[in-house]
Amino acid sequence: MEKSNGGVQQHAFGFERYDVYRLAVEVNRWFASVKMPHGRSHLRDQGMRAADSVVCNIAEGIAKGPRGRAGRNSLCIALGEAGELCAVLDCAPVPGGIEAQCKLRRIGAMLSKMTR
Repeated sequence: MEKSNGGVQQHAFGFERYDVYRLAVEVNRWFASVKMPHGRSHLRDQGMRAADSVVCNIAEGIAKGPRGRAGRNSLCIALGEAGELCAVLDCAPVPGGIEAQCKLRRIGAMLSKMTR
């Protein structure tokens, strides 16, 4: 698969075409722009690590092959991190958090199916 970048053809990774990956990137970018309530900076740090981990582990799991043991393990880690980020949003309500949690639940459902 090739992607165009100003006329230059680049290799596209297979995970880039998965809805679960694109949705995880969307949530990650949203969370990176969120301002947490005063006194909750530790949750911002934890949430950002979880958001980054979701994206990276989905990419790794799909790249390794989601049917293989190593790929499924990475996807299971991504599933756990998506749950953690959902919990962070329970602990520190922010504007847009409910919508993000809905997306995280969709990500979780997709990852659950992929890890079976």
